[in-house]
Amino acid sequence: MDGDPAVEPELDSLSLAFPLPYRVALIVVLAVWAWGVNLHYLDFIGIDVPALIRYPGRPSAHHPSHHLSTYRLATALSALFAFSLLVFWAFTHGDSGRVLAWGWLPIAYLLALPVLLFLAPFFLRRFSHSGRSRLRSMLRRIAVGGLAETKDGKFGDILLADVLTSYAKVLADFFVALCMFFRPDGRSASARPDRACGGSLAVPCVLALPYLIRFRQCLIEYVRVRRGRSGDASPSSSGWGGQHLANALKYATAFPVVIFSALQQRSAATADPSLSPPVVASGYYRAWVVACLVNSLYSFYWDVAKDWDLMLFEDVAAAAREGPARAMAGAEKPFGLRRRLHVGPAGLYYVVIAMDLALRCTWSLKLSPHLGRLADWEGSIFVIQVLEVFRRWVWIFFRVETEWIRSTSPGAGGGGTGALEAGGAGGDIMLPDFQYDNYSNHNSNYNAPAPGYHDDA
Repeated sequence: MDGDPAVEPELDSLSLAFPLPYRVALIVVLAVWAWGVNLHYLDFIGIDVPALIRYPGRPSAHHPSHHLSTYRLATALSALFAFSLLVFWAFTHGDSGRVLAWGWLPIAYLLALPVLLFLAPFFLRRFSHSGRSRLRSMLRRIAVGGLAETKDGKFGDILLADVLTSYAKVLADFFVALCMFFRPDGRSASARPDRACGGSLAVPCVLALPYLIRFRQCLIEYVRVRRGRSGDASPSSSGWGGQHLANALKYATAFPVVIFSALQQRSAATADPSLSPPVVASGYYRAWVVACLVNSLYSFYWDVAKDWDLMLFEDVAAAAREGPARAMAGAEKPFGLRRRLHVGPAGLYYVVIAMDLALRCTWSLKLSPHLGRLADWEGSIFVIQVLEVFRRWVWIFFRVETEWIRSTSPGAGGGGTGALEAGGAGGDIMLPDFQYDNYSNHNSNYNAPAPGYHDDA
């Protein structure tokens, strides 16, 4: 961007050592490692992620665990990434001319990455082959906004589509890198990123696509609920489906953010630099701020109250209405949380809630005249992308924990792990209350086995 320290007109200081294709590839490789950690820790605390996403279990104890297979794949991708980057550094020596001339090497690894992940070449067949095949089929389905039935792995489709929304800017940079490399003027893919590549609509459309996928999935869930109520299909959730419409609205609030951001950039590109900012550009900026605020706060509310089933907003409202002491009198859970906590102690949940709000609002850096310029540097853009991926990685722990509690809660439609294996509809049920351990047992038993592992005999 304009504020970046530049070594020449076509190259910024970050791209000199770490071009855009490598930055995109690194985030993808880190995502594979992060998913392995998700699987590993959730398995350690007794949450069966494969059962939730309807992924076949291991045929025997001799087969590696799911997280071990993921670690092996991540190791292979990391080794290839390190080899490509070291070769790039060896041939460029930090020289700007050589960096531009060797731009084909970073883009070659970036193009090879989806091949390694999805097309399962022979030399990677032993690295989570079945997992990559499942991921490929899921991506084909959700690419058009599709959604599996509950018994076929609906939760896995939802989880993957939600993750893609956090990778929207990474996907846009993937497109920018390819566009720069293949466009007729022959600009190097290792040059300063041109996020106007492909025209004024291309990058905004790529940014909006993950949200559109998730938006359509919510509408599919709403239609299924309505059909269930009218007798066209077996009911899979309670209520009239309003929660799915509210969820769809949450994803729809991302579209004004993308639109007003694109209008701002277009207005700035066509404005006369000798004149003060035009009124229309100022109007787009104000509309963008409002859109960002609505999207961030709505999404934060949904993370806490719906995705994680925490009682923060209800307890805060009760404390404001009745006073903190009276609202918490006789409470059987930590303030703002729920009775059953598996991922960690109550303090961890409070930290995660605060972190989620802060990282949902990184856009607010642009409200400051000084920090706004810093936020437009390529290094800052990269850090913000990594932070968003980190936020989503943390979100997955608590989202999967919540789904496990819903699906295995006695009397809530889950009926234990047997219901999961039989394709029960527990994943669609929002529990109004949790009949679990008392608050006094939480801090010492937060990592007890998940509900599905309890012996009810």
